[in-house]
Amino acid sequence: MAASLPMLNPPLHTRERRSLGGLFPHNSLAVLRPFVERAVDRLLTEFTDQLRHGPADFHTLVSEELPIITIGEWMGIPAADYGLLRDLTHDQVFAQELFPTPSQLALSDNATRQLRDYFSELIRARRRTPGSDPISVWLRTWDELEPDRRRADEAVHALALFMILAALETTSHVLSTSVRLLLQYPEQLESLRRNPELVPDAVDEVLRYDAPIHMISRVASTDTRLGDTVVPAGQMVQLMVGAAHHDPERYPDPERFSPGRGASHLAFGAGIHYCAGNALARLEAVTLLTSLLSRSIRPRLSGPARWAPRVAFRRISSLQLTLA
Repeated sequence: MAASLPMLNPPLHTRERRSLGGLFPHNSLAVLRPFVERAVDRLLTEFTDQLRHGPADFHTLVSEELPIITIGEWMGIPAADYGLLRDLTHDQVFAQELFPTPSQLALSDNATRQLRDYFSELIRARRRTPGSDPISVWLRTWDELEPDRRRADEAVHALALFMILAALETTSHVLSTSVRLLLQYPEQLESLRRNPELVPDAVDEVLRYDAPIHMISRVASTDTRLGDTVVPAGQMVQLMVGAAHHDPERYPDPERFSPGRGASHLAFGAGIHYCAGNALARLEAVTLLTSLLSRSIRPRLSGPARWAPRVAFRRISSLQLTLA
């Protein structure tokens, strides 16, 4: 993971980031939006049918499904492979935890090997039959940047793996956490029902209140002073975003969930490392909440959310809802 886009500094980062192009410009989102809306409508309809028979797991049935359906459609991945990629991603990100156990690292290593094999085969397939999908576009871009085809394929492989890892774990957390927090704060929920135009602000407050990534790793490219601390060149620094988002000097009453807060946050990073897929994640979250709030059903929590044992990548493993 040290060679992946989030961990690179210029000039390597500059080259990698430019090869992505404008990842989700307005015209690309305009094409994806109807697809996302249809997927949301289908998933919520199926979830509602489950609710009528008793408690149902919103996280498994909706939040885990929407991100892989969306990114899979965008990247041209066969739908039959969605479940495999989702499961492998859950295991792979243990390598990016603060204190992974040996067993967690073993799971991550195995998942990484399988993901590497999967995307290597996908890249070979796109070499044989190129199209207009992002992987085919990245291959054409890197063939111009890198005369060594093996290195070009390695670069595209890193981008494809990065997009899957970044899109699935983080977005599913935002979707479930949005619903969890609104059900825990019914006055905010009813306010959004009356004012659905405020849903984007609510998503930003979710990202501040419980960001999908609570820790960001960075490597100092030069000797750097942060406050009273000198960080030598090459030293890794762990930025505790979750704590920063609850700093009372920056956010008054930070433990209060307030969708109207209108404050900025670091959930998507900042500067040259600002999340390339933030627009797609926002589209999924806003579309899902808007559709859920417009429906006649009134779900409620049937128990506390269950969490995976993580520090960096937050992950709800189950969010059981029932009809009020």
